[in-house]
Parts: sequence; C-alpha cells; structure tokens
Amino acid sequence: MKLVLSNVTKVFPGRGRGSQGTVAVDGLDFEIPDGELVALLGPSGCGKSTTLNLISGLQKPTEGRIFFGDDDVTDLPPENRGVGLVFQNYALYPHLTVMDNIIFPLGNLRGKDRMSKPEMHKKAHEIAKLVQIDELMERKPGELSGGQQQRVAIARALVKMPRVLLLDEPLSNLDARLRLQTREEIKRIQRETGITTVFVTHDQDEAMSISDRIIVMKAGVVQQQGGPQEVYDSPANLFVANFLGTPPINVFSARVQGGSLYIGDDAVMNASGAPDGEVWAAVRPEGFVLDENGPLVCNFGGLEVMGRDISVISSHAGAVNPTIRSIISAENRVDTSSKTVRFSLKPNKVFIFDKNTEERILFGA
Repeated sequence: MKLVLSNVTKVFPGRGRGSQGTVAVDGLDFEIPDGELVALLGPSGCGKSTTLNLISGLQKPTEGRIFFGDDDVTDLPPENRGVGLVFQNYALYPHLTVMDNIIFPLGNLRGKDRMSKPEMHKKAHEIAKLVQIDELMERKPGELSGGQQQRVAIARALVKMPRVLLLDEPLSNLDARLRLQTREEIKRIQRETGITTVFVTHDQDEAMSISDRIIVMKAGVVQQQGGPQEVYDSPANLFVANFLGTPPINVFSARVQGGSLYIGDDAVMNASGAPDGEVWAAVRPEGFVLDENGPLVCNFGGLEVMGRDISVISSHAGAVNPTIRSIISAENRVDTSSKTVRFSLKPNKVFIFDKNTEERILFGA
C-alpha cells in the first residue's frame, strides 16, 4: 500500500490566553512506495512520533492530506484505516494469554470481515509461527522475556494484515544483543509479509540497518530522505552529517581559499569549485589516511584497538569537539611515542557546509 503525506502540518494549541501553538510537524511531503520499510529518524522532539500518530489517525493534521494508495484517509478514524500499530511499551494485556492477546483485534471485526473462533485461532497460529512464538501461545506476558513480548505485540499488529504497519520505537526497551536480533527479525517479517512499514527511531544504527529508505527529521521538518547509504554518503546539511555515523563525523571550523580547503593554517585538500569563505568541514572517521607527510597535523592522544581496525584518538585546535576519531586499518603502525599524527584525507569522505546556513557546498568533480 503506497503511503503519501501531502503538505501535512500539525500545530498543538498553546496553553493560556495569547500563547502561541507548538508546531510539531511542518509541511511534511513524502511518499512511501508499496511494500517498503521506511525509518523516520531524528532526535527526541523532532516530530517523528507525531507523524506516526497522524498516519494512524490517533491525531488529525492541522493542514494537509494523508493517502493510503488512492484513498484519502485524513478524516477516517483509526479503526477504519487498516493500520497495525506497535508501541514502545508493547501494551499487552497482562491477564490474557499470548493467544488471546493476538486474537484480540480479530474479535472487534464486524460485517463481512467477522471471523469464527476457529478461524481466529488458525490465523493467530499462522502469525505466531511467522514471528516464531508459536510455542508460547498459552503463556501470559509476565512469563515472557522482553524480546518475546515484543514479538507478541508485532503478531497482534499483523494478525489483521493491515494495509500499513507502524512501529513506534519498538526496540528501545531491549538490551543491545536482543535489539540487534529483533531488528533482524522485523526486517525478515516485513519482507515476508510485504506490508508497507513505517519505523520510528532515534537510533541511526537501527535506521541504517533495517530500512529501505530513511527520512531524517529535525524540528518537525524533513531534512533529507533517501536510501541509507545514499544519505550517509551525501548528507544534505550539517545536521544530517552529524546525525548519521558511528563514531560520529568529525567537524572542523575551516575555510576555502583559492580552491583549497584550509583547516587552521594548513591546506589539507583540493576544494576546487567551492567559493572562498568560512565553512564547516566534516570528515567521516574512515576518511583519514595515516600519512607521515600528510597535510592535516593533529595532536596524538592514543589508540583504541578494535580488532580489524584501529581508532586513532587525536585533537586539533580547529575541531568542534575535543576528540577526533580516525578509523584506520589495523595493518597500519602508529608511532605512539610521537606527540603528533599526520593524515591525508579521502575526498569522498569530506563534506563542506556553509558556515551560516549549514547547507552542503558541492565541490570538485
């Protein structure tokens, strides 16, 4: 089911006489093709959960329209939209078994969609097998692990075969290992069902690994959308560059002069095509090349051995953050007795942004 948001805005009214309202989402315009898994990514308060509530019908937009396929669902109540919603806290009924939790939505079906009890049980078993909890059907939520409870919540959302599946921070209550396992399961389930899915998260690792496409939001506005690798490799602005990547990107106060990029007094790279002026220069951790004659000279701070790679810890007067992390191959030998470390830079891992607007400045080929 194709999902379209057309110029959707949500303003929450202010409290008190004369107080201004709060714009939670502002002019959202995006289209999610049928069968895709898309992540809404951004920090707390960016409007991603509000967007999910607008899609589900739990909230109504102040302006704009929402379409499922060719159907305008903007004014439809949640129960008539055909959505499955999985909450952060699972919201399972503690007094019901897994089976009863899963079939609960089916008991509310009316008319031609109404199902007999044997049909409900058959459908529940099919979905439970899909999410690999079919051996837990007689247990109650309190007897399950966090990951198992999450699967029950997903099964309950899927049992009606919704037109759109909405996941609101579904992994935030799980430990790191279980989070990794469950996100792989969510991706598998989505592929097998083919249901258009919107996944809300503030965790860029989750978004990058699980989704066909990511939509990065800030203060209710879409900053960039595209394939995860595409957005990582070509951020539209400094916010997106900062938000994606682990370790985070290294940002320097820099300038372009005569076709060269300067960090401090050193010309570190060709920047032909970029206008002269003060800029932000951002370098991905994997964009550093250990080079004894390299133009970027940093103060050496130490090493973190990660097995296949090494993280070189350093600092520079022009860096925004006190620590620079450079990821290089473990085959390199770093002189730990030296007070400095020198790098050359990979041009495709260096981005330049306007100092005022923080928008990307394209340069070179």
